[in-house]
Amino acid sequence: MTNSDTMTEATALATRLINAESVTPARGAVFDVLEAALVPLGFRVDRFVAGEAPDGPVENLLATRGSGGPHFAFAGHLDVVPPGKGWASDPFAAEIRGGLLHGRGAVDMKGAIAAFVAAIPPEQESGAITLIITGDEEGPAVFGTRALIDRMRETGVAPDMCLVGEPSSVQRLGDMIKIGRRGSVNIWIDVPGKQGHVAYPHLADNPIPKLVAALNAIDAIELDQGTDWFQPSNIEVTDISVDNPAHNVIPGHATARLSIRFNDLHKGEALIALIERTVRPHTPEARVSGIVSGEAFLTRPGPLSDLVGDAIEAATGARPELSTTGGTSDARFLTHVCPVVEFGLLNATMHKLDEAVALADLEQLRAIYADILMRVFEG
Repeated sequence: MTNSDTMTEATALATRLINAESVTPARGAVFDVLEAALVPLGFRVDRFVAGEAPDGPVENLLATRGSGGPHFAFAGHLDVVPPGKGWASDPFAAEIRGGLLHGRGAVDMKGAIAAFVAAIPPEQESGAITLIITGDEEGPAVFGTRALIDRMRETGVAPDMCLVGEPSSVQRLGDMIKIGRRGSVNIWIDVPGKQGHVAYPHLADNPIPKLVAALNAIDAIELDQGTDWFQPSNIEVTDISVDNPAHNVIPGHATARLSIRFNDLHKGEALIALIERTVRPHTPEARVSGIVSGEAFLTRPGPLSDLVGDAIEAATGARPELSTTGGTSDARFLTHVCPVVEFGLLNATMHKLDEAVALADLEQLRAIYADILMRVFEG
């Protein structure tokens, strides 16, 4: 249960956002809640729907207050992953237990959005603040932040810097800032064969040994040994299938799927080409295809990471680690707009059952975000 009489502004808004179910792609009610919180603060709210099936439609929100510089942007997403079964309470009915606010999206990342909105001062004398909020970060991300960036270019919204509120903290709030992310590419290998009876192999063509040979060659690849800011790139086989329920049939094709997480020494399309070159000697007839989810990026340590790090150190007494570890985020798109870093809540319970944020962390994050804004607009 929650008690609105004792809630902070951040907790109250986080509660309302959690209560608006928003499994990706999110639309409607959860955006209503955020818009209702931003309009009284003087924001011009632009909500629009982009894309069509299968990766759309997706709702997005672009909200701006003020004009000129400095121009600070906060980016995030209102969509969440499916909750799964086995929660101790309704994942879309926020509940406070033992100093924790439980609910899907509490840390990833409705809590951070609520903390940022609560940190915004009632007014500012100069400069601009923009919120870049999508409903499809947890999904294909085709018509989310990329569509928002197009909208920003169309309307002349051009931030100088951007903070993405993804849950970046590991052991305690503020112990890590993400200044980059590895790239991600998924690759499919389809090896054709000729179906036949196992007793007459000369009348068939088994694709499995060819695929196994190709995967062995791929497994021997060392992409790199890492860089100053990135861990080594890695290739992982994530699926193998022949779709063959019969024990006495040689299958007609065999497929495999790869996932590559790569640092800034590589580009996604070049990695797809590398896999294709590796496969060809073992099975020239194989079909190799890939989708690049995002390229690696790095915002080198400098004014933005210093700004955020100073605010964190002032609040916690400790300097955050600068890191590029973990998965990917929509910062991979925003890096083409302006310098971007990520800082948010602890990531321990994101995507898990009984996802929860400590009320103390939520309030401290609000205070840090408020300090960041003060440093931006008041020097």
